[in-house]
Amino acid sequence: MRLDDITEAIGDTPLVRLDPAVHGLENIDLYAKLELLNPFGSVKDRAAWQMARPLLARGVPGDTVVELSSGNTAKALALLAGMHGRPFKSVTNRMKVPEIKELLLLLGAEIDELPGRSECLDPTDTDDPLTRMHRELAGAGGGYLHTDQYFNELNVEAHVHGTGPEIVKDLDGRAPDYFIACVGTAGSSTGVARVLRRHNPDVEVVGLVGAKSDFIPGIRTIDEVYEVGLFDPGVYDCLATITADDAIDGLLTLVRRCGILTGPTGGGAFQGAVRHLRTVDAGLTERKTAVFIVCDRVESYLSYVRDRRPEVFGRPPRRNSIRTLTDAEVAAAPALPPAAAQRWALEVDPLVVDLRSPHAYQALHLAGSVNLVDEVLAGLLHAGLPFDRRRPVLLVCPVGEKSARYAALLTRMGHPDARSLDGGIIAWRDAGLDLVR
Repeated sequence: MRLDDITEAIGDTPLVRLDPAVHGLENIDLYAKLELLNPFGSVKDRAAWQMARPLLARGVPGDTVVELSSGNTAKALALLAGMHGRPFKSVTNRMKVPEIKELLLLLGAEIDELPGRSECLDPTDTDDPLTRMHRELAGAGGGYLHTDQYFNELNVEAHVHGTGPEIVKDLDGRAPDYFIACVGTAGSSTGVARVLRRHNPDVEVVGLVGAKSDFIPGIRTIDEVYEVGLFDPGVYDCLATITADDAIDGLLTLVRRCGILTGPTGGGAFQGAVRHLRTVDAGLTERKTAVFIVCDRVESYLSYVRDRRPEVFGRPPRRNSIRTLTDAEVAAAPALPPAAAQRWALEVDPLVVDLRSPHAYQALHLAGSVNLVDEVLAGLLHAGLPFDRRRPVLLVCPVGEKSARYAALLTRMGHPDARSLDGGIIAWRDAGLDLVR
């Protein structure tokens, strides 16, 4: 592909009507916009090119394209940078999908992993990685081309000029009655909603966010979404929550029933759309239309699906998983607030297990704690209880949610005294208790 062809190749992806037998809606025609057919396989191709094009035009040879991204935006920017002979750096809080990281390294990208604000940096440093990166770039004296996807209006404009008008065109000049969108950077949902409401001010826009402490690639949780600069709650008529299980259920339906090789974001969009639309379908007296976006392809997420649904790949279900816990078990997990945890630790000398990323742990942690990233601990637990039952265990995470789940699982597995630090490392820090490097 020549660089001059990129603008034409990105966009005009098809809108396809799904078989009602798949979704069960009687009065609503449900359409999927197949953004996975873009040249680099994602809806992010649009935003990446829109943001990078003016920077590449005015930059100088050797300038590094840089973005705070661990997913498809990084992939598209790495490809575009390479096609222009420029290096690319991905700055990320945590890269959780191995295939994405491996692909970026294959593309020659540099990956700079930083701990997030919620993982507790230096208590005297109140800036999150994005703010610190902005400061570093501003003081670098040039050499960087920062696309700034979370605040760059060109992210939105890519969908104002592309994705939104294409939906209207494929519906013969009409806007759909419902638009259901996963919220990541908020660029696609904001841009498409802006276009659709010009054609139909009454279009209902539903934003989908991830459940607390859940991880769906490309979708922010209900807490994280408010940290995104482009996110405006006024864009959406309502926000609905979906889980990782929802995303995988939707992915499997689209892959197996519709022949659409979507990733978890598209699966989550489908599942969230059907769930929302079922609440209004039976009461309709005239036909309506609804659209969701299939954001990317499944190939980059096989490990994500395999970890959560091993039976899909002919493997036995994983034993001892936090995903099998009930809400009641998690609520009953023993937890200690910081001051009580400090006193208890002095009395019984527990094994303190820090579940955060190595970068966050290296910055600051409880004295004497060991670092077992949650994914590593999850792998250990599949084979059985990895800790001596005779020694108490204190589990630590950013805010106490994930540690509570692991405390509940260890309790279920027969550990007599596994506890969670209530409020996590943030509560410990805010209580003025000691942390070490």
